[in-house]
Amino acid sequence: MDLSNTQAADVLQLKNIHKAFGGVVAIEDFSLNLKAGEIVALVGDNGAGKSTLIKIISGVHTPTSGTIAIDGQQTSFKDATEARAGGIEVVYQDLALADEQAVYMNMFLGREKTKGPFGQLDRKGMVQETEDLVKELDVRIPSAKTTIRNLSGGQRQGVAIARATHWATKLVLLDEPTAALGVAETAKVEENVAALRERNLAVLIISHSLDQVFRLSDRICVLRRGQQIGVRETAKTDKNEIVSMITGV
Repeated sequence: MDLSNTQAADVLQLKNIHKAFGGVVAIEDFSLNLKAGEIVALVGDNGAGKSTLIKIISGVHTPTSGTIAIDGQQTSFKDATEARAGGIEVVYQDLALADEQAVYMNMFLGREKTKGPFGQLDRKGMVQETEDLVKELDVRIPSAKTTIRNLSGGQRQGVAIARATHWATKLVLLDEPTAALGVAETAKVEENVAALRERNLAVLIISHSLDQVFRLSDRICVLRRGQQIGVRETAKTDKNEIVSMITGV
């Protein structure tokens, strides 16, 4: 049996991931595959281990045991910079945006474009690229030169997702991307998330909103107190089943 095609389709493979901090087990035994163009939702109560798992995938934490593979190649990221170089981008709840900097500087944070023999910042090039990207993704901001602190919550989320879209080649991880947003801004951010699927990126999203999970995801993975309870195809389950998996009731 030829496994090469199935492996090629899996952008991310997590196998028997275990993570302990001292004597405290955060993740028990977690396995999950993600394909390109697929959105998988990770759900569970506070303390279930969701954010720990995102940090393991993005290189912030190293698993105590278990393996991570990207495109079928086993890998071990020493830190978040290595994970980014491997095509993985994260949109955290607190966004990790520099409030006092312009949108275009945030878009290229740590990856600034330079020009000329003295390595001057290519501000014009970065502004243009940012303008093109936010227009393409329909992120409605006044201009690429606008300072982040002058944007609304939804606009900031749009910028953070646009940045992830721009740099990710494999996988985007989203940790509660609409937690502090109103209804209209949430709908706009959800459009941006759905657009990641069109770009053939694999997406793993943490959300407390089951309505959102059912709107966006192809599959739902449930964690409870660090244990993987199960994975369901979104179209073949309902909220009652997911809630009972989350709560154990």
